[in-house]
Amino acid sequence: MLLCGSAIWGFAFAFQVMGAHVGAFSFNSSRFLLGAGSLLPLIAWVDRRSGVDRAVGRRRWRSVLGPGALCGVFLFGGASFQQIALADTSAGNAAFVTGLYVVLVPLVGILLGHRATLNIWIGALVAVAGLYLLTMTGGIAQMNPGDLLCLVSTLFWTAHILSIGYFARRIDPLRLAVAQFVAMSLYGVPFAFATEVRPFADLGTAIIPILYAGVASVGLGYTLQVLAQRDALESHAALIMSLESVFGAIGGALLLGERMSGVGYVGAALMLVGIVVSQLPRRGQPHGPAIPVPEPPSTALEL
Repeated sequence: MLLCGSAIWGFAFAFQVMGAHVGAFSFNSSRFLLGAGSLLPLIAWVDRRSGVDRAVGRRRWRSVLGPGALCGVFLFGGASFQQIALADTSAGNAAFVTGLYVVLVPLVGILLGHRATLNIWIGALVAVAGLYLLTMTGGIAQMNPGDLLCLVSTLFWTAHILSIGYFARRIDPLRLAVAQFVAMSLYGVPFAFATEVRPFADLGTAIIPILYAGVASVGLGYTLQVLAQRDALESHAALIMSLESVFGAIGGALLLGERMSGVGYVGAALMLVGIVVSQLPRRGQPHGPAIPVPEPPSTALEL
């Protein structure tokens, strides 16, 4: 299930490229609202199995409104910069650059008093070297604007994952996911009308990308992770989910005909190695919770 979820999230980058003509804010607002709706049946099913009555359910919904609004801010920043970037970069590049959040999250955690293992530092250095080969072979002045925007989006994904990790220990994670999806969708509406020539007017021409990015990537991918992590070791889950970057490159090649240069493939390989190394536990270290992938980044349950 984790492997399927990683493939779904990786291929979503290609579908996001296909829907880039709609407008970043229109596309994201539509797909995240659709994703929120697709999670409601899962919440109802979980409530029935857990014996949650309506009064308790309403209290749980109220408890996620504030945290969902805050997490939605970070989600909005990450998703918006990423979607805008896909007009100027490839799905493969976007997938690998976005994957840097797996390294950034534990590094930022140091500022919050968390410990960083040697694996994290080694992984960060290897990933940065890979990023250079993948995106800056012509020098920083020639860095692809889309890659740069993806790098900015990674900062928002990092903040988003950390905030989700904090709140998901205290409130219902499924309802929190829906609340932040709806908040993100609402934040995008005024930006769509302020920056796009015909906001929400061309959604019909991108119905397949929106359906995939909303129902499959947000709804199904999230459900697969939640179900899988009942049994999977967290460290194993993080390693499997890091394959999202690989599937992003595969999806770009199969669906969009994208190709990297030889140096680009080396850079992508180094980034993947860095991501994997940063997630390896030390010998004798207990398995810690997985750091989930950011497509959708709301899949973070806890750090």
